[in-house]
Amino acid sequence: MNKKIDQKIVGYKVLTKEAAPEEKPSIPESNIIQMHEKVSRPEALPGSTYKIKTPLSDHALYLTINDILLNEGTDHELRRPFEIFINSKNMDHFQWIVALTRVVSAVFRKGGDCTFLVEELKAVFDPQGGYFKQGGKFMPSLVAEIGWAIEDHLQKIGLITKPQIPEHQQKIMDEKRAAYETAKVQATGFPESARLCKKCSTKALILLDGCMTCLSCGDSKCG
Repeated sequence: MNKKIDQKIVGYKVLTKEAAPEEKPSIPESNIIQMHEKVSRPEALPGSTYKIKTPLSDHALYLTINDILLNEGTDHELRRPFEIFINSKNMDHFQWIVALTRVVSAVFRKGGDCTFLVEELKAVFDPQGGYFKQGGKFMPSLVAEIGWAIEDHLQKIGLITKPQIPEHQQKIMDEKRAAYETAKVQATGFPESARLCKKCSTKALILLDGCMTCLSCGDSKCG
């Protein structure tokens, strides 16, 4: 289109389109990759290692969970657990640890909801009795502690929502903790006379104002 200019040109400016914000590439619904057993393993995987030290052994266990990133760099990006390894100098439990890691890794790679593993492992009890971790938390078995470690990892990557203590309950807990600051406490930070809480398995249950109250999770028989 021609346009007649009747005046003298004294300057000019080149008009350009404003740069649009960078958007993540979209993927058709049919091409979105979900976790399944045929997903191939990349050369490198991100992961985390957790140390498990029990009073039952002089040597700690090191639990490593590697994750796989699906649909990386898109709106459908997912981080899912892919494999698990457990290593220790203590070879007493070698056979069942190898079996456990292979079964759990197979469940991870199968896809779908793998969070049920946490409750299944945490519900395993040692017939010879459990033990208290540093901090006063009771573990019914070594397998149960592995379940707790897996739960921590699944919370970190967003597969499990970490339970939150209600604000009013947290306020009550803080007030009750303050009331016991001058009392003789164990190395765990809880009174020496504290009992085991059935809800959080921590030795932090005390009698306060005529009501048994847990200083760790806030559970109280009085509501």
